[in-house]
Amino acid sequence: MDGLQDEAKRVDERAARQAQVSGEGAAVGGAGNEKAAPAAADEGVARARADYEATLKERDERIAELEYEIAESAKTAEGAEERVGFELQLAGARNVKAARAVLPDHDNDVEKLKAAEPWLFSASSAPAPAGATDLPNTGTATDEGTTMRRWRGIAGLPEDKE
Repeated sequence: MDGLQDEAKRVDERAARQAQVSGEGAAVGGAGNEKAAPAAADEGVARARADYEATLKERDERIAELEYEIAESAKTAEGAEERVGFELQLAGARNVKAARAVLPDHDNDVEKLKAAEPWLFSASSAPAPAGATDLPNTGTATDEGTTMRRWRGIAGLPEDKE
């Protein structure tokens, strides 16, 4: 926000200088004619006011533009932070917060960090998949008839003889 305030001060100072110069020019130009001097001064004041208002409008537009850029930058920074955290998780970081803290020392490159600080990462980047062994499941039925017999046995019902 300091940049916005500095920009606003510069615009205000420029507008004040323009108003002062416009007022002095009107007073000098009308020095020979007393009746023309008030009219010229009023014209100079009006011109200075218009210049000042135009400068203020320009300043307000610039402030709005800078605020928009700041908001967009914040969104981009949030997205980048999320992406870095995700990349560290995919790389197998044991502690994402610690890895993120050390990452700037390695040019914000996850691969360089992983090579330089292997203790921050687990041996494998992803957990080993646990899956089927292609062997039949123990204690479970594989067809509908066997399933019914099993559940009847668990429930203590006699087998249905059809």
